[in-house]
Amino acid sequence: MAQKSIRFIVEGGKATAGPPIGPALGPTGLNVMAVVNKINELTKEFAGMRVPVEVSYDPETKEFEVKVGIPTTAALLLKELKVDKGSSSPTKQKIGNLSLEQVIKIALIKRPNLLAKTLKAATKEILGTCLSLGITVEGKSPKEVQREIDAGTYDNIFAKYEVEW
Repeated sequence: MAQKSIRFIVEGGKATAGPPIGPALGPTGLNVMAVVNKINELTKEFAGMRVPVEVSYDPETKEFEVKVGIPTTAALLLKELKVDKGSSSPTKQKIGNLSLEQVIKIALIKRPNLLAKTLKAATKEILGTCLSLGITVEGKSPKEVQREIDAGTYDNIFAKYEVEW
């Protein structure tokens, strides 16, 4: 029989047999605690972040596999700043400042999920999320940093990350 799969969003390292996992896995006949323990083991590095998880299983043999996705851009930015949530008024109230290098690091983590063709384009995508969360970059508005990237102001920083995109 073909593999089946169920998807969840869980808090890294804190999955439990309660909702949403327990009720979804109960009817499958899988060992719910074994699945929960595997999810927690694979997501512990994302503690405090909401992480997409997919559990694929064989209904006949009850064997399962857990695939962990990449947390949202917002979750990665908030973790980098060590804050719980974005600004409720991002144009007026800023929640923190990141270096361009920190933004590039997040662009590299998010790379498999981004449509960007270059690291610069990916970084500009992440800067858009910074704008909506009320995060400044290099002490400036993310929009200003995007313009500076286009103008080549940070080419020396991007040169350090010569990666095949």
